[in-house]
Amino acid sequence: MATLICPEEYSPVTDAEAIRKACKGWGTDEKALISILGHRNASQRKIIRKTYEEMYNEDLMKRLESELSGHFEKAVYRWMLDPQERDAVILHVAIKEKPILDYTSIIELSCIYSPHDFLSVKCTYQARYKRSLEEDLAQHCTGELRKLLLSVVGTYRYAGDEIDVKLAKSEADVIYNAIKSKEFNHEEIVRIITTRSKTQLRATLNRYKDDYASSLTKYLRDDGEKTANAFLGALRTIIRCITYDPQAYYEKVIRRALMKSGTDEASVTRVIVSRAENDLGVIKELYYKRNSVSLDHAISKHTSGDYMNFLLTLLGNKK
Repeated sequence: MATLICPEEYSPVTDAEAIRKACKGWGTDEKALISILGHRNASQRKIIRKTYEEMYNEDLMKRLESELSGHFEKAVYRWMLDPQERDAVILHVAIKEKPILDYTSIIELSCIYSPHDFLSVKCTYQARYKRSLEEDLAQHCTGELRKLLLSVVGTYRYAGDEIDVKLAKSEADVIYNAIKSKEFNHEEIVRIITTRSKTQLRATLNRYKDDYASSLTKYLRDDGEKTANAFLGALRTIIRCITYDPQAYYEKVIRRALMKSGTDEASVTRVIVSRAENDLGVIKELYYKRNSVSLDHAISKHTSGDYMNFLLTLLGNKK
């Protein structure tokens, strides 16, 4: 259930003219930009970009980058990209533009998306940056974490619903024996977690819980080593992305982002911008049930200014 509110009929020429007017003069009219761009779907935004360039011989994306700043600029920029372009940018930023590699964003896309959809994102990444996702990831990551992430992004998981019950039992035992020996980075754990179909892996993890009276993630705890912390954190994230419903997973991401002492705007932006045309309405409902407060209220409390107004618009609560 999408939250985006947009008109069925609109004029890309009128929108381009209004955007141009909002960006001219001494100060940018951010309110005008939000009222237009925050109410247009992906296909409409694509046409507006093309129309603006044809009318003014100028790249709208570059214009917006120069006019806006901060979290607001990042949110608007990603919103204006085609969905696969946006995902490619998210991956690139996660790998190359942060002090510490952001494995969460990488795992989200590789494990929540269907194998076909993620392959399309990888193709877009390669076309945009002239390097493969695996190539950049290998260059900016090391050790066991690199092995884990390369496996998860490089595998085209089978997407069928078939379950092999005997295999689920045997692989649950393999995982248990490795965990019992504290071999968290055991090659069989990595192989099972990163290559099995989602349906088969869920069956294995359910069997593990039934046979050993605990979820696997309970035992994947940090042991004080920074490398191990990242590895175990990534392993837990993979399991959550595969075992949770996507909406429940994203609700948890945005809840944690808003609960931090300093709001994690990058995660807030990623969820709202990427899900507004898909299932953000369901995520909003789950957020309210879990927290007894609306997501709109939480966004108003933990963000501010044009950034806040833009997010609220995508949430369907600003005209």
